[in-house]
Order: sequence, then C-alpha cells, then structure tokens
Amino acid sequence: MLRLPPFRYHRPDRLDDAVGLLNEHAGTALAMAGGTDLVPNMKHRLFEPQHVVSLRGIGALRGIGVQDGALVIGAGESLAAVAASAEVRRHAPSLAAAAGQVAGPQLRNAGTIGGNLCLDTRCTYYNQSWFWRRSLGFCLKKDGDTCHVTRVGTKCVAAHSADTPPVLMTLDAVAEMASMDGERTVPVAEFFVPDGIANTVRRPDEVVTRIRVPLPGPGTRTVFRKLRQRNSIDFPLLNVAIAAELRDSVLHDLRVVVSGLGARPREVSGLDEVLGRRLDVDAIEAVAQRAYQQCRPLTNMIVDPTWRRAMVPVQVRRALMELAGQAR
Repeated sequence: MLRLPPFRYHRPDRLDDAVGLLNEHAGTALAMAGGTDLVPNMKHRLFEPQHVVSLRGIGALRGIGVQDGALVIGAGESLAAVAASAEVRRHAPSLAAAAGQVAGPQLRNAGTIGGNLCLDTRCTYYNQSWFWRRSLGFCLKKDGDTCHVTRVGTKCVAAHSADTPPVLMTLDAVAEMASMDGERTVPVAEFFVPDGIANTVRRPDEVVTRIRVPLPGPGTRTVFRKLRQRNSIDFPLLNVAIAAELRDSVLHDLRVVVSGLGARPREVSGLDEVLGRRLDVDAIEAVAQRAYQQCRPLTNMIVDPTWRRAMVPVQVRRALMELAGQAR
C-alpha cells in the first residue's frame, strides 16, 4: 500500500489567506486544487510537502461567464463544469472538448482547469513508486542526476501531458495569478518553459485565479484531438489543438499547437505559406507535413516514439478536415 507522507493540511476560504500560507511556508508548502495529480504523486514520494494548502473552499476561484469581451473561467472550476458550460461550448468549443476528455468522469468532477494548466510533467522513469525509482538509481527530475531518456543528465525531458493548455494557447488565453506581491497576468503561450522539472513560470507562492479567453471572431473555427491508448482515463500520447479564421473556406489565420511530446506544448511555425489559400487537400497536407517536420517525440512514454511521430500528421490532417467540414 502506498501511503501519504506526513503533512499539515490547511483549508482557507479566502484567497488572501491561501497566498499568505504559501508565502509563510515558502519552500515547504504546495497548493492543492482537486488533488487528482498531486495526491498520487505524494504517495510516490515525488512531492513531500510539509504543508498542503487546499484551494477548494475559496469561492473567488469559481465562476464562468463573459466579461469585457472575454470568456472568464475561475481556476477552481472543475473540468466537468468547464466541459458542460454553455458559455464555453458556445465561445470555445475546443476547450469544452479538451476538458471533457481529461481522464474519467470521477476525476473531471474533482480536477480543476487551473490544476490542469499547472499539471506536472510526466515520464516513464519518473511516475513510478519510490521503490521502482530507487532500483533504477532515480532520475534527473527527482532525487537523481541522470536523465534515463537522453542518457546525458543535463536536461529533463518529461512530457507536458495536460489537455487544456494547447487549446488555450490557440485561443490566445491569459492566466491571472495572485501572490503576496500582488497580481500578474501571463499569456498561456508564455506560461510554459522547456524544463521538465518545473515547466511553468508560476512561482511556488502563486495561485492561478482566472483564465481569460478573448471572444473569437465570427469566422473562427477550433478543434481538439487527443491520442491515447484508451478513450478514457489515460494521459495523452499526443494532443493537437487548432484554431483557424476561415472566410469562404479561405484561411486568414491559423494556429496549430501539439503537446504530449516534450516539456511544453509546441506551436507549429511557418504556417504563413497556407494563409490566403482555401483549406483544401493540398493546404491540409502542407500543414500536416510541417507539423511532422517539427515534432520529434522522445522515449519519455512507453509507446514507441517513431509511431507517435507518425501520428502527428495523421492527427493534424484529421483535425483540419474537421475544420473544413465546420466551414462548409
């Protein structure tokens, strides 16, 4: 049986009290929203905080609505609530789709969109029990000094495995955070860094409070696709999120983000060549091949990386075909 390490549990009902506790116990405290990822990781001794600050009782972190030209989602809203929200389905259907495909229904009822944004990276050599990791000599991300994926031990390449962030990137969403120093806003596209050990710019004493998604224009179409071993529960082997501005089936803007490969989501570059063209078979294939060239999975998951890479253009192609169908 895997047991939790000893810790002191705090359940504030005000945001100021929560950030105050994180500041007071800096370096020894972790914030917990739904706990669907943190608690299992604590049982595996991947995290061993002396203090756990629950965010569940803070009403200021709840709510979904439209304000000042943006869809505003409280970070404490459950993934199930985001997936079911009429406002999210209307203005950001790909976000509703992504939230609705996280894990299974029990975990979506507990997990939050803020927690999904801050999800820890995952790796075959990291997400194991303490006994398993000790037998291997631990790894660069926790307790060791060698990366068993790259074999060089200089950079952690654990994979970003959250479903909603790539969608939020294509929608130009921003994350609002609060700490004892005040509030700050970070575009989700700049929220992640290429470091598998700590892959976000969020400080340990900060709490994500809200996510703002600008309301899309009338010609905007969005889609999300998730590749996994089973169609429930499993983490992604590959995620593809796309947002396009289409007018009379002609591409005027296009953003493609692929995740589940490295420590942060990858936005496919060089797509200007298809702008001004109809979203036809040739344009779709050009984008799919561009994504294939730029995306190179590693052995940070149990599935063959060559196959995962081969699935990149397949999933991008299918997503764009779905967008073309929406435009028609």
